[in-house]
Amino acid sequence: MKLLGISGTIVGAKPALLVKAVLNDVKKKDMNIETDLLDLREYDMQFSDGRVPERYNKDTQEIIGKMLDADFYLIGTPVFNGSIPAPLKNLFDLLPPATLRNKVMGFVAVGGTYQHYLMIENQLKPIAGYLRAYTTPSYVYAHNTHFNKENEIIDEELLERIENLAHELIFMQKSFCKAEENPKGKERVETQVV
Repeated sequence: MKLLGISGTIVGAKPALLVKAVLNDVKKKDMNIETDLLDLREYDMQFSDGRVPERYNKDTQEIIGKMLDADFYLIGTPVFNGSIPAPLKNLFDLLPPATLRNKVMGFVAVGGTYQHYLMIENQLKPIAGYLRAYTTPSYVYAHNTHFNKENEIIDEELLERIENLAHELIFMQKSFCKAEENPKGKERVETQVV
């Protein structure tokens, strides 16, 4: 299983720090899960304009490839003007709509006010729903005060939410994998025969 963490911005460090914290917790819980961080600050991503992936630059092709190869996702974002940043929206637009279908997705976000957590509910979850992805019941929202001057997470409650999100991502992904391995009713019939 491959979990791709995405820092969906080209400015600011906190979204990537949150994504890394969840990825690290996933690895602590299950060393068999392969994790990778896609930090959009490290790529020259082109704007989506409908061309085939092979016609984009190398960085954009690599981004698309990482998205296509992942089994499940953790998306991190800052909240800009009450919304997601343009690079994250562009990432969604670069993908064939079926890419995220039936895949598990979790969210982390950082904002300057405590009310900006609603952006996850009102924007990210509907996008995931449109793309037919499964979202974790909880998510992590961090405020700037949850970090110290060195951008280290210092809030204990935030650390608990990170651990909970890591657990939910693993649980949901493994549950869906198990369901795919045991098609509807097969497990029940085998149990009854024995």
